[in-house]
Amino acid sequence: MAKKRPQTKAKRPQITDGEVPVVGAREPCPCGSGRRYKACHGRAASHAATELVHRPFEGLPGECDWVALRELVPAATVALTLKDGLPEGVPSVTLATVLPMAWPALRRDDGSVLLGLQNDTSSGDISRDLAGTLQRALEAAPGTPVQGRRAPADSPRLQDLLDPDGAFEPEVHSGFEFWVPDAENATPEVAASLERANAAAIPTVKLQGVDAAYWCETPEKNHLRWVMPHPEEQLLDALARLHAAGRSSLGEGTRLVGSFRAHGLTVPVWDLPSGVGAEDVEKPAAEFAERLANALAMDTPLTPEERRARGGLTNRQVTLS
Repeated sequence: MAKKRPQTKAKRPQITDGEVPVVGAREPCPCGSGRRYKACHGRAASHAATELVHRPFEGLPGECDWVALRELVPAATVALTLKDGLPEGVPSVTLATVLPMAWPALRRDDGSVLLGLQNDTSSGDISRDLAGTLQRALEAAPGTPVQGRRAPADSPRLQDLLDPDGAFEPEVHSGFEFWVPDAENATPEVAASLERANAAAIPTVKLQGVDAAYWCETPEKNHLRWVMPHPEEQLLDALARLHAAGRSSLGEGTRLVGSFRAHGLTVPVWDLPSGVGAEDVEKPAAEFAERLANALAMDTPLTPEERRARGGLTNRQVTLS
């Protein structure tokens, strides 16, 4: 048999990890390893992109309000301040709970940008996905919606784009007329989407005397849902102390019924009688905030009654995200 001629392999250019571009999962990895991208550098990139970030809004001004607008509030807007200022031709950037047709973002005819918050995201980091959508919206042609897209694992997050000293002041709306400057002349598709959204919106009001507390009206009873920044275990201990002492309500006929978990924060929920409006719970909520601060400062072990109260609160806890 003829001798096999020894094969020589041309040296592939060496590429550092930071230079490896993103390609299709089944394509050869650009690093030159000879393996498919998904089995080489794509594995780490995929893991980084899908790893769940439990507190995606941590470090942003108004983290508790970010969570509330993402999970609890139907219609609201917030003016956003960019760290590097507004690009030329972009008069404003506004965060909105929901946009027409569930668009992730919209560049209006006047160049202003609306960024939708309550959209599905393709990775485990909502902040990174929203930042990628925002960047594309800033560069989109006026008058066009922006579609969602998976953001690269090393791309900026909202914390990199927004001014850390900028105010975050949500404005809660009764409907979604903020979608269009002139709702009466909206296109049929947008008008139909607007009508459906308004019909489904639950009346909601943001309390003025405390942070990130939202009253809402439902057919049978009203509720107060209050996003709190305290560590969960510490907060549950404090709520249990107040509950066991009969000091967890917001007045006659009201009741602390449990809490949500959402994006790394805890959201206590109170049932309110149907006749109790947002203005009626302003003073009780402020008084409760003082009682809660005192309970949070306590470090003594829970009593048996307080442990039972804590167990009841824990059993009625629901995880939203």
